[in-house]
Amino acid sequence: MPSPLNPATVTAVLGPTNTGKTHYAVERMLARSSGVIGLPLRLLAREIYDRIVALKGAAQCALITGEEKILPKTARFFVCTVEAMPVDRNFAFLAVDEVQMMANPERGHIFTDRVLHARGMEETLFLGAETARSVLKTLIPKIRVEHRERFSTLVYDGPKKLTRLPKRSVIVAFSASEVYALAELIRRYRGGAAVVMGGLSPRTRNAQAEMFQNGDVDFLIATDAVGMGLNLDTDHVAFAGLSKYDGRRKRYLTPMEAGQIAGRAGRFRNDGTFGTTGDCPAMDDEFIKRIEDHDFEPLEYVEWRNSDLDFSSLNALTETLHAPRPTSRLRRIKGAEDEAALERFMAIDEIASGIKVPAQVRQLWDICQIPDFRNLTIDTHFKLLQDIYGILVKGGGTLSTDFMMGRINRLDDISGGVHQLSSRLAHIRTWTYCASKSNWMPKSERLGGKTLANYAREVEDRLSDALHERLIARFVDKRTSKLLKGIGADAYMSATIKDNGEVYVDDLLIGQLEGLTFKADASGSGLEAKALDAAAAKAVAPEIDRRLTSLCGGTHAIFTLSDKGEILWGGMTVGRIAPSGSIFTPDAEVLSSDLGSPALKSLASDRMREFLRAEVATHLAPLKALKDFKDKEEALPDAKGFAYILLEGHGSLERREHLKTIQNLEQDARRQLRELGVQFGFYNVYMPDMLKPKPARLLSLLNAYGAGGDKNPFIPFAGMTSLANDGDMKSDNFGKDALALAGYRAVGSRIVRLDILNRLSLMIRQAQEQFSKIPGSDTRGRPFQIMQEMLSLIGGTYEDMQNVLNALSYKSEIREDLPAPANAAETATAETSTEDSLTKGTPEEKPKTEETSATDAAEITSAEGAGAENQTASTPATPPAKSFVSKKSKKASDLTLYNNRVQNEDGTTTEVINKEVWLIPARGQKGFNPKSQGGRRNTSRDKFKGRNNNQRHAAKTGANRSLSQGKGKASIKNSPFAALAALQIDSGDKKKDDKS
Repeated sequence: MPSPLNPATVTAVLGPTNTGKTHYAVERMLARSSGVIGLPLRLLAREIYDRIVALKGAAQCALITGEEKILPKTARFFVCTVEAMPVDRNFAFLAVDEVQMMANPERGHIFTDRVLHARGMEETLFLGAETARSVLKTLIPKIRVEHRERFSTLVYDGPKKLTRLPKRSVIVAFSASEVYALAELIRRYRGGAAVVMGGLSPRTRNAQAEMFQNGDVDFLIATDAVGMGLNLDTDHVAFAGLSKYDGRRKRYLTPMEAGQIAGRAGRFRNDGTFGTTGDCPAMDDEFIKRIEDHDFEPLEYVEWRNSDLDFSSLNALTETLHAPRPTSRLRRIKGAEDEAALERFMAIDEIASGIKVPAQVRQLWDICQIPDFRNLTIDTHFKLLQDIYGILVKGGGTLSTDFMMGRINRLDDISGGVHQLSSRLAHIRTWTYCASKSNWMPKSERLGGKTLANYAREVEDRLSDALHERLIARFVDKRTSKLLKGIGADAYMSATIKDNGEVYVDDLLIGQLEGLTFKADASGSGLEAKALDAAAAKAVAPEIDRRLTSLCGGTHAIFTLSDKGEILWGGMTVGRIAPSGSIFTPDAEVLSSDLGSPALKSLASDRMREFLRAEVATHLAPLKALKDFKDKEEALPDAKGFAYILLEGHGSLERREHLKTIQNLEQDARRQLRELGVQFGFYNVYMPDMLKPKPARLLSLLNAYGAGGDKNPFIPFAGMTSLANDGDMKSDNFGKDALALAGYRAVGSRIVRLDILNRLSLMIRQAQEQFSKIPGSDTRGRPFQIMQEMLSLIGGTYEDMQNVLNALSYKSEIREDLPAPANAAETATAETSTEDSLTKGTPEEKPKTEETSATDAAEITSAEGAGAENQTASTPATPPAKSFVSKKSKKASDLTLYNNRVQNEDGTTTEVINKEVWLIPARGQKGFNPKSQGGRRNTSRDKFKGRNNNQRHAAKTGANRSLSQGKGKASIKNSPFAALAALQIDSGDKKKDDKS
């Protein structure tokens, strides 16, 4: 462009922001036959381009920025960033906006060059702040200067909290991390904000700014670039800080920089305000006054670098770059990235020596001018420039299609969050910039009609759109924004409830109605509470009342109990077991939010209480019968006392802990207790009906949640007879009574149901009988071996069974000299005698210790254990194990010895005869425990230990067993305190035994 023109054609229009300078320049340009305008921001360039396209049509308008190029062949009006202005073309009109940017350390030399050398053929306009007047007069002595006054006033409004900022505010921060942090806070407390930063792509910035302009959000958070001509519909600008990093150091804003930013508030005739927010330090009075009065110090000098470069050689290029300044008002730019890159290239001898012609020098300089969109260190950026240079040299001055496609396709991924997408965008912008260099691109790009520049632009657009969506998702709460707009206009807010309980307001999910409880969505903030409560109450409160009404009239069948003590109605949690103090009179409470009628809630609580008590009457009837037994006249004192003890144990107790009490129970008392459903097992006394899944589960829940329990019931899967004692179901994880309440007992590595444990005791006795028939076997300690049926019964491995027997106080030994099997005749004889002994034992053969006889065992196994009882009573005592009896002589009722199978090297298996024998430890032997199961000796002394002479005589002769006491002991025959007296007598006898 020619410089020597009529001075009247060069005009400077100066003044503060909001004076209509840019609007004036656009009007002047469109009045000419052609024109170009250079703007400081890509975002502003896009805004102006869209405006003139609406007026003149797309065919007459061009947009050129460092990353975007829309260039119709018939274009007459060019909108560009200052760096991208086509200086090699002539235009009737030329304008440069924000010329005070000549003082910018990074970009100032570009603005200065345009002021010095860019001219329109008919008219030239330079737009900017009043601070540039003096410099412009120096650089262009005959320039004409016009001053514009601001259309509205700008007033300081003081500091404000983020939660108190007025709507339509712009918050200015000076780093990406600050922008994101502020956006998070605004989302939490004010519903959301748009985000505008230099690091975003133009498409993303445009979309974010449009959200603010359209009113989708009421706040915009931006970096200081917002002050450079960006037109925003804002009334207040809030500074989140007063210092910035300018590329070299962190420094405070000058009054002019702050004024340029604050001037965005109050467009056209609307007055604007500015202030501080967050952790921003206070502005001093002089600083404020200068902003309000637009009183700024004039520019003393501007940045400059020679643009008339010599590309004949690298040295010539360097010399012209460092040419001396023509006037003292110009200052040579320092630390330019392109110069730093050039110096590094020249320091590499291999590269410097290979550049010999001007075209190579120009190409290298073009490479050095690739912007660092990633904002990394110069060394990292230079590594990328080296790669590009190598590909260009290798490709004869072009970047191959494969190279470009590989780099672009690698970035074509819209997954990830804000930071990942921002990083990909920074990389793709580099390749978009390279693809826009037409002289670097191959002539045939093999892309189906698309150019590499178009393809790169499409990828950038996809990433930009994805980033825009992520920014909205992260920093904009659409629900809160809508609800806030609906405050005071409830009639326009539709609130609905879905069948699955989801609550919607204006088609936005705000929470979930679960049963009678409304739960606000987890992402909800405190800001929306007022509107959310009002909107939700319209739909939720009537629905809760409807459910309460239906619940009160529902049948028992629709209610169920969860493992957490919750009362479910139709599968929905509506209440829970409440503390009541007794399992027979449980209480219930409604689980509901504040919504709903209190009267209906009270009725619902009564209805759930009725359900619980109906469940108790149905499933805990055996316990209730035990409780009522004490009031019956025909109940024997001993039976009453034991029933009381058993009731305290909720229907089960360990036999060893009440051994003497059980021993002293007369047969009539036992008969009465059996009529109530009590069974005297080998290890436990229990009620089989209470072992069923429903009664056991109900009892556990009522104790855990209603009768002062620890809210940690033991509830296995229904019907489980045995389970591993580990993991979440490990007995140590529960209270001491939790397993017994459910009808289980921990035995070593297994947790076994009480009736199954009793059946195991019968199997052990049968195994003992089978072992005793082995000719020549040592029967001391009543030995036996582990049978396959035992493993099947407990559902465990051989190791589990060993663990169980150890827990039951048995000990094991290996007998390598087990004798050979008996013949069939001897076996048959032994079977007959054993059967008689097992089923027709005399009272003398029936010790009332923990090792009960076969008769007691038959009593134990009635009801649920009937099958085991019949099998035991009628089974001939056949040879005990597979290893001792041939298949022909073995009968179906025999237990089968467990033998281990070993895998041989040839793949076959060999059965190893089991030589392990289990027995009861002798008194004084290691492992002997007289109080544990299997640890007592079968002697008459044990049988009558703790009784007086009359009792012993009565027991031996079968006479009437009236418990007449010796001297000093109260008779308990007809005493109402018979049970307690019996316990005291047993306790006293125990102490005497211990002393003896």
